[in-house]
Amino acid sequence: MANYATLSELKAILRITDNVDNTLLEFNVDTASRFVDAYCDRSFEAASGTAVREFIHTGRYEPLQIDDATSIVKVEIDDDLDYSFATELVSNVDWQAEPLNNRLNGISWPYTRLVPFEDGWWPTRRGRATVRVTATYGWPAVPDAVREATLLQASRLFTRYDSPLGIAGFGDMGAMRVSRAVDPDVQQLLQPFRRLEW
Repeated sequence: MANYATLSELKAILRITDNVDNTLLEFNVDTASRFVDAYCDRSFEAASGTAVREFIHTGRYEPLQIDDATSIVKVEIDDDLDYSFATELVSNVDWQAEPLNNRLNGISWPYTRLVPFEDGWWPTRRGRATVRVTATYGWPAVPDAVREATLLQASRLFTRYDSPLGIAGFGDMGAMRVSRAVDPDVQQLLQPFRRLEW
């Protein structure tokens, strides 16, 4: 899996010029990148090549949520529920990819759902994949906000080693404890990218 920031970027924000902690810093970048994946419930890996993926759908005429894709090549359905994806649907006749123009809230965005229209529909069968989508899955590039959140989280992880028991130091009011919540800046940067299940 790809990381969303580089070792040199993390060293630059931490003002580290030597190579003593390179292995640990690389581990922090990797861990922070996987944290971003889990927090957003999606991967921001760059799109490369086409792949075939199958999806389960429960609402016949509702939009079909798909993995992030920069382009859709083919959509097939198992309309008679016999485990064969024999029917190919026609783009802009049976379905439409959204968000339109690959933009969402002013941000370049991959396609995340297919909306049926005209005579389009999705076959449904509880617990079974009934739609097969051939697409180029992934993002055109890692969004700047995701890169920044990754660097903040990685630097937080690295500096956390200075407070192994959760105490960052002592002040006039006693021990200063490390916050256990997600860093508010990381949270704010990633909020638009979270995949929410309703």
